Amino acid sequence: MTKFVLTVTCQSTRGIVAAVSALLADMGCNIVDSSQFDDLGTGRFFMRVSFISEEGESLESLTSGLKPIVEKFEMRTELFDQSSRMKVLLMVSRFGHCLNDLLYRWKIGALPIDIVGVVSNHFDYQKVVVNHDIPFRHIPVSKENKPQAEAEIMEIIESTSTELVVLARYMQVLSEKVCERMSGRIINIHHSFLPSFKGANPYKQAYQRGVKLIGATAHYVTADLDEGPIIEQDTVRITHAQSPDDYVSLGRDVEAQVLARAIHAHIHHRVFLNGSRTVVFPPSPGSYASERMG
Repeated sequence: MTKFVLTVTCQSTRGIVAAVSALLADMGCNIVDSSQFDDLGTGRFFMRVSFISEEGESLESLTSGLKPIVEKFEMRTELFDQSSRMKVLLMVSRFGHCLNDLLYRWKIGALPIDIVGVVSNHFDYQKVVVNHDIPFRHIPVSKENKPQAEAEIMEIIESTSTELVVLARYMQVLSEKVCERMSGRIINIHHSFLPSFKGANPYKQAYQRGVKLIGATAHYVTADLDEGPIIEQDTVRITHAQSPDDYVSLGRDVEAQVLARAIHAHIHHRVFLNGSRTVVFPPSPGSYASERMG
């Protein structure tokens, strides 16, 4: 039996949940998890349904079978085979904590993705990546060659059929053209001090100001720097007894955790774009273990 995920976005109206449930039942499918949300401010409806096809229906036949309600409610739907792993391209510069964390989670099966490669504008993590039998591509970036560098990145994305790009502390600003082309398919991570503490030493600045909370934000990348729709956030408390090095260490830990959770939500189709915001459905009790191992 094949497990599928159906995502639905449309204008909110009566009868959507009943229609989806009834049609799936008629096609011999058993729903194992369902989440929905009505945005009362915009009138938009969001739904994610995980189900098993007990009669061996294919992705194509299910898609065709859903057409009556798709047309009736003017839905935007996507249907995914949960056995298919998302193809992900990682990008990194000189801070490797997020990259190393993702590689470890991927290696032990906690993050069920297909890493198609790692792109970096430096050679610092080439050996680490190659030792994981993952392709490494060095693409230096300067003001003069940025269009050429981005063209190389896009060529890699297309040739590997990349579905998601993760900026695991990639310290280059992507152009508006790339952001628009990859809208909703690039995730970035940054610390919580923006816009207060900018520059090369934000943690030192935070220490000098006596900041008591350090956090991180994972979001989709847009042309507006670090202002894309937020997927995941978290914080860790700091005391007066901790040093600037402690700030850095704790900050890196929370960045790695937040980024991993954001990727996990995205690859399991739990994140819906809702204008400049997102709707993120959490795993239901009992479902995280199966998602964790793919």
